[in-house]
Amino acid sequence: MANILVAEDNKNANKLICAVLRRQGHEPIAVYDGRAALEAFDEHHIDLLIADVMMPRLDGIELVRQLRDADYDLPILMLTAKSSQEDKNAGLMAGADDYLTKPANKQELVLRVRSLLRRAGVRDERRMEVGRVVLDSDALVVVRGTEEVRLPPKEFRLLQFLLQSPGHTYTRLQLLDEVWGWDTESSERTVDVHINRLRSRFADWDDFRIETIRGLGYRAVVPGA
Repeated sequence: MANILVAEDNKNANKLICAVLRRQGHEPIAVYDGRAALEAFDEHHIDLLIADVMMPRLDGIELVRQLRDADYDLPILMLTAKSSQEDKNAGLMAGADDYLTKPANKQELVLRVRSLLRRAGVRDERRMEVGRVVLDSDALVVVRGTEEVRLPPKEFRLLQFLLQSPGHTYTRLQLLDEVWGWDTESSERTVDVHINRLRSRFADWDDFRIETIRGLGYRAVVPGA
């Protein structure tokens, strides 16, 4: 799993990019202007930056230039509505590694990110370990020793998302947004149904549990975490 900073001032576009990245197992960090992007580097380890060119406070070109001047060597993908060769050249000359024109095709975005991370030597994490439990994103299975539970995609992603931040409470709307997508037509009841299925499947496992927080939502609890 990679920490990917998404600097995009259009909130809907930012939200969509973050959702695509989460579904690939990454941890996106959303900011909405260039200055906030710079500040994020003081608070987080960033493996890859996706930056829009046109942003308030500090545009993407200047953001990239300042990062390179400060010797940040992480991969950078420029994302912009502008498609002229001059804009592309400006981004690359500032230090960007790749360039994608908006609106970005989701599959192309995934492939560009995967390629940049691979070239940078950042592992594209497809396995997640929680104590004795291993979640395999490729096979959609949860393994503990010789036990193996294969899950439907949405159940797997829901469990994975909760276990990424044990102890953190998420509302049903947040879980719908993260797992089913911001444009889903599913209701909050869908979350309840999937939570109940997960509880039933892992009722005998003491490595983790999913708690209901009355009036709020759900959280995963991992003993010792």
